[in-house]
Amino acid sequence: MSVPAVPVTRYADTAVGRIAYQLVGDGTPDLLVLHPFLFPIDHMWDEPTLVRFLERLASFTCSIWFDPRGRGASDPLPHDEPRFAESIADDMLALLDSLGCERVAVLGLGPHVALFAASHPERTRALIQVATNLSGWFGAVSQLGDDGLEPAVLRLRQTWGTGASLDVVGPSVADDDRLRRWLARCERLTCTADEAAWRLRATAKVDIRAVLPLVQVPTLVLHRRGDSPAAAQARNLAELIPGVGKIDVPGEDYLFFVGDTGPMLDAIEEFLTGALPAHRADRVLATVLYTDIVRSTEQLTRLGDRRWKELLLTHDELVRAEVERFRGRLVRSTGDGVLATFDGPGRAVRCACALRDALRPLGLDIRAGLHSGEIELRGDDVAGMAVHIGARVSALAGAGEVLVSRTVTDLVAGSGIEFEDRGEHELKGVPGTWHLYSVFA
Repeated sequence: MSVPAVPVTRYADTAVGRIAYQLVGDGTPDLLVLHPFLFPIDHMWDEPTLVRFLERLASFTCSIWFDPRGRGASDPLPHDEPRFAESIADDMLALLDSLGCERVAVLGLGPHVALFAASHPERTRALIQVATNLSGWFGAVSQLGDDGLEPAVLRLRQTWGTGASLDVVGPSVADDDRLRRWLARCERLTCTADEAAWRLRATAKVDIRAVLPLVQVPTLVLHRRGDSPAAAQARNLAELIPGVGKIDVPGEDYLFFVGDTGPMLDAIEEFLTGALPAHRADRVLATVLYTDIVRSTEQLTRLGDRRWKELLLTHDELVRAEVERFRGRLVRSTGDGVLATFDGPGRAVRCACALRDALRPLGLDIRAGLHSGEIELRGDDVAGMAVHIGARVSALAGAGEVLVSRTVTDLVAGSGIEFEDRGEHELKGVPGTWHLYSVFA
C-alpha cells in the first residue's frame, strides 16, 4: 500500500450533514480513525512526524480520516446538541454508510470509539484504543472534578490557538517550537476557542464506565507508559472491556504520533493482520556522508570549462578510491560533491577527513557533513530523513570542516576521534534543534 503526496479531501453528504474525510492508503477502506480534535485533516500533511505515522499505517491499511461535525472542514454541530458523544458516533456511522463500508476496524482516542463499537458491533471488526485516558480527551480532566473543570476550560479558552496544549498532550516535545507553531495553526483552523471549550466540557461529562463492559468486539488498548493519575485510571478502565488486550508502549505523550511510535504501530499491525511486521530489508542503519566543493562556481570561472572538468574527474577518482578504502558505498555524485554511506560511523568520519586532506593539494577545499540514522534503500539510491539531515549538516560546514551530528559523536565515543562543540542549530525541514560538532583535525 502507498500514500499519495497529499490525499484529496472529499465530502460525504449524509443525513446528519456534510463530513470531510480523506482516504489514506490503497484499496478498500478497512480502518476508521477518530483523531484528537487538535488538528484538522487538511493540515495533517504539514507535520513530518505525523506524515511518517500515516505512511507506516498505510503500509498495512487503507484508513479513513475525518473531521467530525464542528471541526475543520465538516459542517457545524449545534452547541445545544444534548448527545455530544452520540453525535460523533452518528458521524462515524453516517460516513461508513456513505462510503459503502460494511465493517471496519476502529482506531481512536477518547470515549467515542468505545461507544461506537458497543453500539454497532455489526459494523466494527475490531477496536483499537490508543494512548489516552478512556474517560476524557484532556488527559487528567476527569481528575479535576466540578471545582477544577471550569479553571481548565478558562485556560483552554485563553490559550486556544497558541499551541499551549502541547505542554499537556506532548510533554516530551514541549520545547519543539516548530511543532508548537504547527499545533497553534491547527487549533485556529480546527474550531474557535468557544467551540474547544464547549467540547472540553462535553467530553468531561462523558462517563464511559457503563459502556465498556458492552464492547464485544476484539479490542486492543495501547497505553503510553506513565504513572500519572490519568494514566492509572485509563488502565483501570481498560479492565472493564471483556477480553481486552493491553500493551504498554514507550512514551508519556497523549499526542499519538510523537516519540517512539514503532512499537505502537507494530502492535496495531499485528493485531489487525495477525502477523508481526516483516523485517524490511530496504531500511538499514547507516552513516551518511555529504561533501561539497567550496566556491566551485568561482573556480569554474577562473579555470574555464575544460580545466574545471579535468579537475572534477580527478576529484571523482580520489573520492571513489577513499570511499572504497574505508569500506563505504559511493551512492551518487551531486555535481560538485558526493553522497556516500557507511555501515560504521568511525570509518565515515575518517573517510571524510581523508578526502579533505587528499583534495587540498589539488587546490580544492571541501565541506563535509555526517549523520547516522535509518536510511531507505531505493535500488542504487538512498532516501529518508537521515539522508536529508546529512545534507543539511553539510550545508552548515565551513571550508575544510567535517561537521557531524550528535548521533555520530555518541556512536564513536571511545574511538579516539576528537570533536569541537558547534552548538545547537536548526536544520531546514527537520523538526527541533540539532547539536553539531566539528571534527578536531
